[in-house]
Amino acid sequence: MMKILIVDDDQMNCDLLQNVFTRHGYQVISTTSGLEGLNLFRKHVPRVTLLDLRMPEMDGLIVLKEIRAVDPHAPVIILGGGATEVQENQARALRVTDFVRKGLSLDVLVEAVQRAAQLPIHPNTAPVLVANGGQSEQIDESVLVVDDDPLVCDLLVQFLSLRGYRALGIKDGQDALRVVEDVMPDAIVLDLIMPGMSGIDVLRALREKEYPGGIIIMTGSHNEELLDEAWALGPQEVLLKPIDLECLLTAIQLVLVCREC
Repeated sequence: MMKILIVDDDQMNCDLLQNVFTRHGYQVISTTSGLEGLNLFRKHVPRVTLLDLRMPEMDGLIVLKEIRAVDPHAPVIILGGGATEVQENQARALRVTDFVRKGLSLDVLVEAVQRAAQLPIHPNTAPVLVANGGQSEQIDESVLVVDDDPLVCDLLVQFLSLRGYRALGIKDGQDALRVVEDVMPDAIVLDLIMPGMSGIDVLRALREKEYPGGIIIMTGSHNEELLDEAWALGPQEVLLKPIDLECLLTAIQLVLVCREC
């Protein structure tokens, strides 16, 4: 039986669509959470995913970007009620399979799913995934993510785990230093501005401890004095928020390669 994944923060929409597609003979999995949707996508490898574009916490564009990281060809249909033109263009840039506005006839959506289900199945080309129950091949390198924003922290851990890294998220600077003492990660992705112990203070403490791994700074600040202070402490890269996940992945890969050299 062909599987469909529905990710929509409106429970009523999820229930309605589940009933419709179950009657059409599909096996339907649904969730109102973007993060859970990613987990379900990895676990079940649905033939078609229906994805709400506007959701709290983790919106559909972030979910779509993560799905593309797992499977660049997976059929994804955006449910685009209330989406702006910019959002629609961003979704299309991420090679969304179809774009169906909410409020249209359900027959239109059913036909779109049927078309998507007929698309050829491509082999999964994501570099760290193998045919192993949807699990990623484990890379023998660890990355510690330090960010006081729980959503950002969890998203980055999820993203790096999908790539096969042993990723751990910490939301407090002092806790991060204790983890470094115990685990000694190969790389650290560190938020610059945090309450309590700031990223600058964490970075300074890491330098005092002669931490040998790579350090990548994340920040939403454009304060030149603060950025100069960070660069003076010798991180390998400073990335501005909102973080481009592919740029982050490239930075981590370069940091780890240079560390081996």
